[in-house]
Amino acid sequence: MKKLTALLCSGVLAAGLFFAGCQEKDNSKETAGEVSEREELKKVTLNEVAHSIFYAPQYVAIEEGYFVEEGIKLEVVTGFGADKVMASVLSGESDIGFMGSESSIYAYQQGANDPVINFAQLTQRAGNFIVAREEMPDFQWTDLIGKDVLGGRKSGMPEMVFEYILKEKGIDPDKDVNIDRSIDFGSTAAAFAGGQGEFSVEFEPSATALEQEGAGYVVASCGVESGYVPYTAYSAKESYIEENPEIIQGFTNALQRGMDYVNSHTPEEIARIIQPQFKENDLETVIRIVERYQEQDTWKEDLIFEKESFELLQDILDSAGELEERVPYEELVDVTYAERAAGK
Repeated sequence: MKKLTALLCSGVLAAGLFFAGCQEKDNSKETAGEVSEREELKKVTLNEVAHSIFYAPQYVAIEEGYFVEEGIKLEVVTGFGADKVMASVLSGESDIGFMGSESSIYAYQQGANDPVINFAQLTQRAGNFIVAREEMPDFQWTDLIGKDVLGGRKSGMPEMVFEYILKEKGIDPDKDVNIDRSIDFGSTAAAFAGGQGEFSVEFEPSATALEQEGAGYVVASCGVESGYVPYTAYSAKESYIEENPEIIQGFTNALQRGMDYVNSHTPEEIARIIQPQFKENDLETVIRIVERYQEQDTWKEDLIFEKESFELLQDILDSAGELEERVPYEELVDVTYAERAAGK
């Protein structure tokens, strides 16, 4: 329990994904030959919704210096919530936002004058897992009926995906399951370890930490059950994209190289590269988490945000009662840069 408590208190927040140090960080890795050219690099501020192993391709691109090679001095800020990331992008405080693309739909519905456009999709699976108090090798989703479940914040993407899965399984989230939606995702693991709930919906590294302490066991993957969901994407204001097409292309090129790496290397190779981003976790833990995400086909082969995925996202929002009206795919998605990065 000491290890779990230390992990949770070290800043692994917001769905167990964050780590201490949300201050702005310069993550541009420069080689000796590039230091002299640093003044020529174009500064780009990226506001990420969370700092998570779930986003391994991004951290490979940072640690391997791919952004620098594209002429970008990348500074990363952890926003701790999609609403905060979106506010930062809309205000111009951040150039690019990395969050669930449902946020761009919300902003569009609220009448944003300068819509936030999704130009690259990173993950194609949900990143959360069902954690039980005991091992359940034959777990069925019907096992949740009548049980107390820590679901996370109401209307958050993890919670909406979880409830979408329940409905697809013929389970009524409001009548059949006792879902606690009052606890923020960053606090559910601590609450579960403290005795609340019979099941919990957890991200990594909290899911693995609970297992390591014998406080819980992963029994199902929301990512596998929900299908290919555009869980997180990169976006920027339409005006920023139009004024800085070379930056958006270079940024996307670097990400594609990171994506290529995670799709062609072992969990151990990936973990060794990104561990400097997650110093609070030992290498074996990072390897296990990367392996778990790799096994469920978390990362796309390219960054192209396809129409089918966008429509599924809107289905989930509609099911949760969060969609006022459907938004045309072409209004909020631009695949031009991702297609070029992928050589298509």
